[in-house]
Amino acid sequence: MRKVIAAINMTLDGFCDHTVFLPDEEIHQHYAELLRDADAILYGRVTYQLMQFWQTLVNNPSVEKSMDDFAVAIDKIPKIVFSHTLKDTDPKAIGWDSARLSKQTVEEEVLELKQSRNGGSKDIFVGSRSLIIQLMKLNLIDEYQLCVHPVIAGSGSPLFENINDRTILKLIKTKSFSGGAVVLYYEPTN
Repeated sequence: MRKVIAAINMTLDGFCDHTVFLPDEEIHQHYAELLRDADAILYGRVTYQLMQFWQTLVNNPSVEKSMDDFAVAIDKIPKIVFSHTLKDTDPKAIGWDSARLSKQTVEEEVLELKQSRNGGSKDIFVGSRSLIIQLMKLNLIDEYQLCVHPVIAGSGSPLFENINDRTILKLIKTKSFSGGAVVLYYEPTN
């Protein structure tokens, strides 16, 4: 059975806000490798639309190789988008050919992906804060990969907002970057 992995960037004080830190070359390389080794990534509408920035670099590469490599990796990976407002992922406008809207609930889609033998054998990543919260409440996350940046934001959207049940996690490894960010790898113990 494939694992569902919550992989997200956050500040030291627990907020998910891409505007308060700048990923460096190592971070881009790390996430490009993750995406190359995954079967799919799940996004909510807001994160999906935010990540569409990377599509512009596929057609018009930047001068930074790590950003371009990440853009190619995210362009290729299948993306499943959960939205109540999007009608489609419109590849002719700003969407990706590799993206589709889910027609199921988050729970139904994830259970199907975890058990599917047709989709592949690699892991499924969750890259949206809102989906991580939903899947955490459903006990459907097998691993957390929290990239903590050395920034205190002071405000924003907390990763673990509205989580009412106690969840105990076991630290299984860490990965440090020269810029001070650390990826903490956890598995739920209950």
